[in-house]
Amino acid sequence: MSFSIKKLSEEDFEAFFSLIVALADYEHLAPPDLDAKARLKRDAFSDRPKFEAYLAFLNGEPVGYAIIFETYSSFLAKPTLYLEDLFVLPSARKQKVGFRLFKFLIGLAVERECGRMEWQVLNWNQLAIDFYEKLGATHQHAWLPYRLTEAQLHDLHRQFST
Repeated sequence: MSFSIKKLSEEDFEAFFSLIVALADYEHLAPPDLDAKARLKRDAFSDRPKFEAYLAFLNGEPVGYAIIFETYSSFLAKPTLYLEDLFVLPSARKQKVGFRLFKFLIGLAVERECGRMEWQVLNWNQLAIDFYEKLGATHQHAWLPYRLTEAQLHDLHRQFST
């Protein structure tokens, strides 16, 4: 069985997008619409890409992907590799695809001299929690995630502009 990881190319975009749709299905969420698909493609391949994506292949077939980008730690004065998505099709999960993809990302973080790597896990996704904890990752209990939606951002912007 052959395994490879490849940076997302325009030729592989449709396969990449189908994996995102599969993740949405796995998480019981609505998949990205056509406008979101267009933004993903634009943001992946623009002059200043907003994210990087890598595809995992088994026997030449795309079976998983990861989306990453860098943030920055002011205290460490080093970049942080942020993992937005790591997804492997259920049919490929027993083949260590997730482990190999994660190991690849660790290598990127080390190569880029990152001070850390961070991500979030849904609280019901015990398979992912077990996977990360088995690797030695720690749940950050002291930090609480917060979010403003796009609508909230626009509302606040209007409020602050008056």
